[in-house]
Amino acid sequence: MLPTKAARTQPAQRHQLEWWTEELGAYTLADCTPALLADARDKLVKQASGSTANRCLAILSHAFTVAWKEWGWIDHNPVWAVTKPKEPRGRVRFLSDEEHERLLEACRASSSPWLYPAVVLTLSTGMRASEVFGLTWDRLDLKRGRILLEETKNGERRVLPLTGLAHELLTRHSKVRRLDTNLVWPSRRDSSRPVSHRNVWLQALKAAEIEDFRFHDLRYSAASYMLMNRASIAELAEVLGHKALQMVKRYSHLSESHARGIVERMNKAVFGGGGNA
Repeated sequence: MLPTKAARTQPAQRHQLEWWTEELGAYTLADCTPALLADARDKLVKQASGSTANRCLAILSHAFTVAWKEWGWIDHNPVWAVTKPKEPRGRVRFLSDEEHERLLEACRASSSPWLYPAVVLTLSTGMRASEVFGLTWDRLDLKRGRILLEETKNGERRVLPLTGLAHELLTRHSKVRRLDTNLVWPSRRDSSRPVSHRNVWLQALKAAEIEDFRFHDLRYSAASYMLMNRASIAELAEVLGHKALQMVKRYSHLSESHARGIVERMNKAVFGGGGNA
């Protein structure tokens, strides 16, 4: 089962399967009732979180489905009868207009030549950090202005438009690229590995006086910009690479302040003044 999974997901899934082996290894398939699995779920929730428990249940469910449908060892999947734990609402943190300007200025002033273009690319496309720093030149079509992502988190191919400043910066970078690697931003010490962005990113945040902000949050900021420019939820899902629209709905409130500004300006223009009646 694991060899068919993406290489980057295999370590975590191997760890999950090892947990189930330790927990259920002494039982036969017939012993694995929903009640037994529910007890294991509760233990998982105490040890980790609801989201972690759900991921562990998902891989166990897949194993039972294979045993049922392909091997004929059982006549149903018992995991389907186990209630999934509730997950906390996903964190959504995005840049204010002032933070946006300060961060870009700090990235431009950084000693790292790749930080500014990497941040601009992320804000322009909503790419995940792993997609940005794992980007290779053969996936970049500068002439046609597009990026082809083959190995994405949801396992589906994704094509992103590359325009404006991001296109300009990557075109400029292509003229001084290293020839010993296919990576767009390779490590100085080992050109076969992507550059480590953590330290220079934290330095830029400190210089910009921005707190409680991760590199991944640039993706949320990109989502907010798209929503503010009238992207639909379905369009946002396609660009960000989400299979389920429910995953994208977490971003919908990001445009609330933008929508409020539109309504306020309309009311001022139509009714005059700025106070309440």
